[in-house]
Amino acid sequence: MGAVLEGISLAVIGGDDREIYLIPELQRLGAEIIGLGLEKSTLGNSIEHATSFKELMAKADALLFPMFGADERGLVKAKYSNTPIFLDKEVLESIPPGVSLVIGFARPALKKAAQNLNIKLLEIANRDEVAILNSIPSAEGAIQMAMEATNITIHSSESFVLGLGKCGTTLVHMLKGIGARVTAVARKPADLARAVEMSVNAIDFEQLEEKIGSAEIIFNTVPSLILQRDLLEKMSREAVIIDLASIPGGTDFEYAQMLGIKAQLAPGLPGIVAPKTAAKILAEIYPAIILEHLDLAAKAAWKGGCSSGI
Repeated sequence: MGAVLEGISLAVIGGDDREIYLIPELQRLGAEIIGLGLEKSTLGNSIEHATSFKELMAKADALLFPMFGADERGLVKAKYSNTPIFLDKEVLESIPPGVSLVIGFARPALKKAAQNLNIKLLEIANRDEVAILNSIPSAEGAIQMAMEATNITIHSSESFVLGLGKCGTTLVHMLKGIGARVTAVARKPADLARAVEMSVNAIDFEQLEEKIGSAEIIFNTVPSLILQRDLLEKMSREAVIIDLASIPGGTDFEYAQMLGIKAQLAPGLPGIVAPKTAAKILAEIYPAIILEHLDLAAKAAWKGGCSSGI
């Protein structure tokens, strides 16, 4: 691809093992990296380490936050940081005009604050080119969790997949390939038709209460409370739920525990089971996003730097 990010300074804030693999990829593309919350990582002196957001703001052309984003308090996931990192109002107000904030998931409060402060907030987790590719390690990780949680094989298991979005569709393909008896549960007629085309059982959510008793493994991908008490009560107590929806998931986990049903929330699987692959996905899509949203002055400076080297 070449040094498409030559002369651009990127601030990488917090994160997990994905960032450890992502940063060298961005450096190979010519970017200068400033890290915050990476002091305990193996990156060492290969990047510049900042000690505060104030230090970052003076240098960065874009701020790269983790795919997970920040929780309700603004706490940023930062596996390799010595101290907590918060994305709060003070930080947002310090972002210079034209500097983009790139993040996986942005909670409603962050979206509203960014809009009020005229900040370029770029939420990438649901972009097709990210979500489709990330569905591969997500599905593999979910199946791995199911294998570890059950005393049966995936082959010949009654496996239900709730939701036929990008991740759900990939899960159906993989489960079918392993030999599971797959039931796809969806609302949209087009999704139900796709399930039929994939030669798996297709039911809508209105039929789930009637059919769920036969499920041995349930993979939920729907980011709303689907597996409530009435459905959980009709499930086998030996069934296993792997919930891939974003926090807080789509399962009443407390009630499932009361019933003795194993239910596990599994957010952020790409960064857990395949951080190197997840990092390569991000490295492929970040350059275009960053260059597209540089302000005119930054774009002109970057283009000038490239042309002078020809």
